[in-house]
Amino acid sequence: MKSGSIANTDSLAAGRTSGQSVGDGRTSGGVQSPPPGTNGAPAGTSGSAFLIAWTCAVALAAMIISLNILSRRQQAPQEVLAAPLIDELSSLVTLAPAYLVPGGLVVWIRSTRPHPMIAAAVLIAGLTGFVVMHLGGCAILRAQIYPAILGEAYGFGGLTRELPFEFAKDLLAYLAVLAGFHLILSWRSGGAAAVAPMARAEARATFDIQDGTRLIRAPVGDILAVRSAGNYAEFLLADGRRPLMRAALSALQGRLEPEGFVRTHRSWLVNSARVTGLRPEGSGDYAVELGEIEAPLSRRFREASASLRR
Repeated sequence: MKSGSIANTDSLAAGRTSGQSVGDGRTSGGVQSPPPGTNGAPAGTSGSAFLIAWTCAVALAAMIISLNILSRRQQAPQEVLAAPLIDELSSLVTLAPAYLVPGGLVVWIRSTRPHPMIAAAVLIAGLTGFVVMHLGGCAILRAQIYPAILGEAYGFGGLTRELPFEFAKDLLAYLAVLAGFHLILSWRSGGAAAVAPMARAEARATFDIQDGTRLIRAPVGDILAVRSAGNYAEFLLADGRRPLMRAALSALQGRLEPEGFVRTHRSWLVNSARVTGLRPEGSGDYAVELGEIEAPLSRRFREASASLRR
């Protein structure tokens, strides 16, 4: 019985079977940049869906700004019309590109599914960028336009009085745009799945393994397991082949988990549909039987253990 991982001699033999060995100087395996989904299309990140979400956000901002202009005219009819127009339109001009920040972060989170703490830190950084783009952009535009059109310098106002109020408004806008992008991208991706369920199922039926310069399109069901092999990942196929792909196991995990693969060890992913048995190894560890192949199941991966026992 081999515990922890397949013995080194097996790994070397596997490398010879595929005609290559780990670290043989091959070119990059070409890990495809789109995350989850073996057809190479990240869920909910189509350009049309993103454009719809961004257009809706800008259109809503334009409506609110129009109402702000009318409100200022009603409250101060003696005010020169150019003043509210400059103030509000400069806000719209800077908000339009600023909305790309929360929109891009929604796409990133949906595609990569980072750790919640990492996602929170990135979202806070994104809020800072959003506020700087909007408020800083407005100040720069108004400082240039006020003297040219109104013949007077633009007054920034008291920072201690204005900045907290403006920041609170931008915070609400930032959160609203995050929610809007998420809802629209989810709706569009869900709609595509409902319209073409057969096409999606067919796209997920195979997985492209970039073995050096050779592309192997393997049926997902024929992939027994994937194990880390240095800078490469070794695919253990049902027909005995052991192709190597230059990729991190964590990156492959995000793409293979929707297909039923489970992380059982820091160096192993196994196809739950091909598991034929579990054998206790002592100390809470198990050996996952995949026909003639065995993979380790560490006691640290409790979710994997529970999943494979269902």
